[in-house]
Amino acid sequence: MRIAVLASAMLALAAFAALAPCAANAAGEQRHPDVVSVKAKPAGGDRFDFDVTVSSPYDTPQRYADAFRVTTLQGAVLGERILLHDHATEQPFTRDLYGVSIPAGVRTVRVQARDMKHGYGGRTVDVTVPGR
Repeated sequence: MRIAVLASAMLALAAFAALAPCAANAAGEQRHPDVVSVKAKPAGGDRFDFDVTVSSPYDTPQRYADAFRVTTLQGAVLGERILLHDHATEQPFTRDLYGVSIPAGVRTVRVQARDMKHGYGGRTVDVTVPGR
């Protein structure tokens, strides 16, 4: 009985690990940019401005961090900033996202960055909405 329970637990853990996003591939290449820090400030009403610092040391013109977004903790997208070029000579880099409308009941948001090849992933930062 204990062996069956242990085997089931190990199988579930292995399945979870297989589904978890990877920061690097087998060759050690970083797959996703990391959000390093976020500053949020009120912009009037239910709108907020975000200063987001992203690290993507692998950036080249052929592959780079091409966006970041602000979401609820449940994953609803509240705002997104598209980045049109690499930041190979500026690591980490900081960019702004202005006027993000955040519903009154939301107290914490999540900021994540996107890689043009692998999509969203990497380290995220959860931010308490100022004044809430």
